[in-house]
Amino acid sequence: MLRKILLIGGAAILLLVSSLAVYVYLVSERALRATYPAPTVALDIPRDPESIPRGAHLVRAVGTCTLCHGEDLGGGVYADEGAIGRIVGPNLTRGRGGIGADFGISDWVRAIRYGVRRDGTSLLVMPSEVYTFFSDADLAAMVAYLEQVPPVDRDLPRSHFGWLGRVLFAFGRLNLLVAPKTHHPGGASLVPAAPTADYGRYLANVSGCHGCHGFGLSGGRVAGPPNLPLASNLTRAGLGGWTQADFVHAMREGRRPDGTVLDAFMPWRNFQAMSDLELAALWMYLRSVPARETGNK
Repeated sequence: MLRKILLIGGAAILLLVSSLAVYVYLVSERALRATYPAPTVALDIPRDPESIPRGAHLVRAVGTCTLCHGEDLGGGVYADEGAIGRIVGPNLTRGRGGIGADFGISDWVRAIRYGVRRDGTSLLVMPSEVYTFFSDADLAAMVAYLEQVPPVDRDLPRSHFGWLGRVLFAFGRLNLLVAPKTHHPGGASLVPAAPTADYGRYLANVSGCHGCHGFGLSGGRVAGPPNLPLASNLTRAGLGGWTQADFVHAMREGRRPDGTVLDAFMPWRNFQAMSDLELAALWMYLRSVPARETGNK
């Protein structure tokens, strides 16, 4: 009798686990295969000598694309979390294993501005919800640069979800699809590059400052894994007596006025290549934001 009960119980558990596995697979697969519209944008890609360095600066110092795609833009494994999955920054060049040779202008725009692949499915992790704010002129300069970066021969594995990642994804605990959360404002216009709060707001948008520190810049908990550090409060309430020189020093050297080191999660090593004008604009923007308590985004 006991054996029969155990067999029935085991069969019930097996059925439950199997049903859950099927549910997780179907839900996650449906989300991964979902397609999203991406308007066709006719960008006039510049070919003049000044635009390529501008595009390189935007890609490297402002958009910080090298964090995921490597200093040579040849790609690499960004995160490998075993059962959760693996995130790979693709090879963007025209070398072996790269996407550059096959990408046209519409493919670059679709990926950067909308977070969508050629087949309409969503990219993973790609910060399109930030890059969508790039003006047409700046986006065109970025594409001009990306089209001519030196080829890198590097074959890479594809990003994928492991079984635990599928479970977390199916139950809404791993929000890595970027297309659903990318909302293009439409008619992105070029903000004049000047040491103004308006240009600073533009830079804060396209460089991802708001993604971690919030649109109110009050910092606090960052969306993502629980081990991420708290984002600093960049309003007057958080910066206190900081001066513009203190801010520039922190962005250039990775140290606060009291000598403490910025967390490595903060990509100051990329931002240190911002121009004096850009850092001045960011500072003007920070000073224009109302003071808020930390985490009150």
